[in-house]
Amino acid sequence: MNVEKIRTQIRSYIDKHQYQTALFWADKVVTLTGELKDEYWYVQCMYLSRQFNRAADYITQKSLQEYKTFRYLAAKCLTSVKKWEEALDMLENAETQNKALGSILGVSACPRMEDVSETLPLENTASSTALLKGQIYEALDNRVQAISYYKQALKLDVHNYQAFDLLVKHQMLTSKEERELLDSLPFKIQCSEEEAEVVKGLYETLLKKYDKPSDSSLPEALSTVKSNRDVITNQAERVYYNCDFHTCYKLTSSVLENDPWHDGCLQLHIATLVELKKSNDLYYLAHKLVDNQPEMAISWFAVGCYYYLVKKYEAARKFLSKSTLIDNLFGPAWLAFGHAFAAEGEHDQASAAYFTSARLMKGCHLPLLYSGLEYGLMRNFKLAEKLLDEALLIAPSDPFVLHEMGVINFHNGDLETANRFLMQALTAIQENCQGPMAEKWEPLLNNLGHVHRKLKKYDEALNFHRQALILSPQNQSTLSSIGYCYVLMGQFSQAIEYFHKVCELVFHIV
Repeated sequence: MNVEKIRTQIRSYIDKHQYQTALFWADKVVTLTGELKDEYWYVQCMYLSRQFNRAADYITQKSLQEYKTFRYLAAKCLTSVKKWEEALDMLENAETQNKALGSILGVSACPRMEDVSETLPLENTASSTALLKGQIYEALDNRVQAISYYKQALKLDVHNYQAFDLLVKHQMLTSKEERELLDSLPFKIQCSEEEAEVVKGLYETLLKKYDKPSDSSLPEALSTVKSNRDVITNQAERVYYNCDFHTCYKLTSSVLENDPWHDGCLQLHIATLVELKKSNDLYYLAHKLVDNQPEMAISWFAVGCYYYLVKKYEAARKFLSKSTLIDNLFGPAWLAFGHAFAAEGEHDQASAAYFTSARLMKGCHLPLLYSGLEYGLMRNFKLAEKLLDEALLIAPSDPFVLHEMGVINFHNGDLETANRFLMQALTAIQENCQGPMAEKWEPLLNNLGHVHRKLKKYDEALNFHRQALILSPQNQSTLSSIGYCYVLMGQFSQAIEYFHKVCELVFHIV
């Protein structure tokens, strides 16, 4: 038999995704040659055919795990069947033995393991092995070790995007820690000067976007990839957290028009549809996702968000819970699950969901913010302030946190501190606001009005209430607050005018 011809055919069948055919012929080539590179393709075909236990057993039976490439493949197989401890033992015990042998021989490592592995298709597995260890430790709920290995994977190979994505997507680091990690990576050593700017710029677009309002424009280094869908999605996410939901909707729609299954964009698009109250669009999207990919957490997240939007909160909790069962680390589903309890005043259950998400999303301040809000609604202001203080340590410039701190201090009677926090929130928004303020900030402006009214600064109070009225015209609470300010100023005819407007809205009278 022409072995070289069969080897070429095996690669061809793999490229065509005919893994069973490739496995059949790889088995025959191993019998004919017994060479390591043919053993590799044989095991690789087993892995691609999802015969994970068989591949791992074959490697250990033939003692191939002493080679880095096979050890990595065996561990990959074991993690695929959730044998986390066995996979970790496979990686760590072999490394310990190798170091011990190297120490005895007076060399850095066993020559057979280091030298022969270089002739195999996978020449450098160091970064991938560190990534795999991080995934194993994360599955074992040891997030400290997981973070350490993800960082190690990135430092060994700055192009190892998956390690960076897991750190960011699973909220393992605070915004400050993400920035420190990015600045510590050896881009200039592993990349050319031009490539280093692009790679670092792409990673920068993935950094936390919700800890404070920020500029949504792209850095100059990314001008050549500005039409890339991932880049547009990351830009849309920054716009979303600036509360510019209409612009965000345009960006996400443009991405999904060309790539309707873009996972990262779908999640953001769903959240935007909720904010814009586009229930019909969300209904259609949720059905499409469930019909085509029912095994994905994002599909049931969409269904849960739809029921949340139409105020069917029990159904929303049912489907959001299903989403978390599919992917226990899917943070948005946990937060939405808490929101579905909070919407019905189920503060204890909402707090429990938020605390679960806080445990899973250590680097994210949002679960702490929402937990603090719930305890504030239960009038447990001491615990609410403690939780908001923790959120403030993670995101000291987030206007949502600053706003809630102002509200808590208002209820505690500390008006000067309340005013300081509320003004900090307003300043943070205005510094990055490129147009009119979003309607979402109407409560902030009204709360500033209430604080200034309590401080007997009635002109300032009226100014803030009028700004709130611009964002949300016909708002009964705002109109009543303006009327009350006029009462306190002794301008009763003006007060009557605004109270009459409230009556028109409430009782539909003229």
